This record gives sequence, structure tokens and C-alpha cells, in this order.
Amino acid sequence: MQGKSLRERSAESRVYVGIDVCKDRLDVHVHPLGRRLQVANSRDGLKRLKRQLSGLAVELVVMEATGKFHRLAHRNLHAAGFAVAIVNPLRSRLFAEAVGALAKTDAVDARLLAILGESLAPAAQPPAPEHMEALGELVAARQAATAEATALAHRHGASATTFLKAELKRRLASLKRHIARLEAEIARRIASDPELARRYAIVASIPGIGPVAAATLIVGLSELGMCSNKAAALLAGLAPIAADSGERSGERHIRGGRAPVRCVLYMAGLTASRCNPDLAAFYRRLRAAGKKPKVALTAVMRKLLVLANTLICQDRLWQPKPPIHA
Repeated sequence: MQGKSLRERSAESRVYVGIDVCKDRLDVHVHPLGRRLQVANSRDGLKRLKRQLSGLAVELVVMEATGKFHRLAHRNLHAAGFAVAIVNPLRSRLFAEAVGALAKTDAVDARLLAILGESLAPAAQPPAPEHMEALGELVAARQAATAEATALAHRHGASATTFLKAELKRRLASLKRHIARLEAEIARRIASDPELARRYAIVASIPGIGPVAAATLIVGLSELGMCSNKAAALLAGLAPIAADSGERSGERHIRGGRAPVRCVLYMAGLTASRCNPDLAAFYRRLRAAGKKPKVALTAVMRKLLVLANTLICQDRLWQPKPPIHA
């Protein structure tokens, strides 16, 4: 260490923490020190983890998105001043394969997440506000209940037994009441938050976007209004991805992104391609130019998303003719 600058010594002392999250426990690896520990996925377990990390120059903590099991650790460590990055599980799995780590255990996953943090430096991000997480759960529950209702309706239509049809009809009626209660609670929570209510009103003002799509967009894509149009399209999985190699120019296809957001935009795009004058004309132009129906519809979906992003950024409702700024 003699002869090295303070900055170089400081860089050498930095550590990266990988945490593999389970429902009941956290497997932790501190890289490059090679320290391993296992704590409960609870407040007491996180207190123990923070004691173990105290005194270390923790550059980044990396965890996979797990639905909800990582939320407590994310919120707790962020509040304690740690930079925490949440990565897509597919990204971490592909990284593991890229470095030749084929084995998969909780301890191995924690180590690879720490190495990923050092190698790729994923951006740290604060946890979502608790009221947004609760809204997200309600929106996801409504989507699941709607999918179940659709499946029940199909089964009811295909059934020939009188008793079974009656049973399915009762279940379907109960499920529809459940969906109505979820929608009412989602609307109540949005209305009780002035900022959310304003964002909802802006998105819902766009012809083709109904109440369900508006709620899903502002909850499932909270970055709207704070990112570029290209970034919004990428987050929703509506950005055409290049597929070129050498002299070959491959077809662009959409991929990845947030499926729930893309699903509601698909339905909104169908409506807008018929009922929104500007987007209906845009859709017809694409079809006349030889674009396939789904390609043209995807372009309409992207237009809707870009419009929502722009309107929220400008904090204004949709108008047939946009205002002229001096």
C-alpha cells in the first residue's frame, strides 16, 4: 500500500454486497472480501446485516426483483444510507452464464450478484413509496381477476351441463363484484392523492385510454413525465430493437419491458385506431404503406405512450390542437 494515493487506497477498500432474497431469509456475499452470512428476511435480520456491514466501504448492494420479498430489505437498507440496485433476474442469470457459473444455489447467486454490481455498476434506485406499492398490488389483483373472469366466461360458454353452467355463472357473478370493488378502491386511492389524481386525469383525457388503462399506466409506469419518449417506450417494451449484423439489416422487433403496461396499451391502441381521429388516420397510413396490422397497431400503442409521457411532462390535458407556445 505504500506509495499509493489516498484515492487508490479508498478504491481498493470498496466492497460490493450481493443479496439473494428468499421469503424467509437473505443470503449475503461481500465481494471481494469473500464474507458470507445468512440472516432472516425480517427487521431483526436486517439489523444484524447492517451491523456486519458497518465499517465497510459498501459501494453498492445488489438484489434481484422478487415481486415483494425484496421490498423490506430494499427499504430498510436504503433508509440506512446504502445504495441499493434492483436487477432483473434474467439479467443476473445471463450474467452468471456469461462468466461461466452454471451452478445455481442461493450462496452462488449472492456472490454473482455482488460481482455483477462491481462489473456492470447497475444504477441504485430508491424504493417506491408504500402507497404506490399498495396501488400496484391492487392493479395487479384486478388484472388477475379479469383474466380469471375471461377464462370462466369461456368455460361457461363451452359447458353443456346445466349444473356446471349454473355454478360457473355464480362464480362469474361473484368475481365481477370482486373486480368492481377493486376498481372502486383503486379509484379512491388515486383520488385521495392530488399528484396521482392529476396524472390520472391527464392520461385519461387522451381519446382511446379508459379508466383501467389510465390507472395501470400511472401506477405501472411511474416514470412517465420524468423520462424521454425513447426511455418510456423501452420501459413498456414498445421500442423496436435493432438486429443488424455486418451488411445485413434485420427486422426490428419489440421485446422485454413491463407486460401489464403493454397489455393495457394494446387494448387502448385498438380503441384509438378506431376512435381517435389522429391515430386512426395514422393507423390507416401505415396499413396503406404495407405495414402488417400488428406492426401498425404497435406504432399506435407507442404513439399513445409518447403522448401520455409528453402531456404529463407539460402538465396539461389532451386537446385536439396542442397549444402554441410563444
